[in-house]
Amino acid sequence: MARKRDQPPPRTGGGETEVLRGFLDYLRAAVIAKVEGAPEPRVRAAMVPSGTNLLGLLRHLTFVERATFLGKKPRSWQATFHVPSTDSIADVVAGYREAVERSNEVLDASAAEDVRWRLAHMIEETGRHAGHEDILRELIDGATGR
Repeated sequence: MARKRDQPPPRTGGGETEVLRGFLDYLRAAVIAKVEGAPEPRVRAAMVPSGTNLLGLLRHLTFVERATFLGKKPRSWQATFHVPSTDSIADVVAGYREAVERSNEVLDASAAEDVRWRLAHMIEETGRHAGHEDILRELIDGATGR
């Protein structure tokens, strides 16, 4: 059973936007850390009656990033939780990182008042699913912590 030390939330300086972005980046790193190193095929296995699985949560968050910051809404939100069998863990992580990078470009070019709601929404959404990932990862292989 792998037990990692939890990392505390970031200490951020500056104004509201810097604090919000710091917490969002902290959560983004957490959701990646929960997926990396998880064993195949259990990373895809539905561990709860709803069918939620660890890799599907990260793929879903990729679509949420794209919708929130890039305006690319999926046809079906439920479908965003399904990971094609041809996509590896590395593929899903890379897709999420790419979406985060594009989102950060939008944030960098936006005024603070234009992104407050979007940042708060992404913190809520990412934090919610980070909690789901914590539980699923512990059920998969006992790994806890960040």
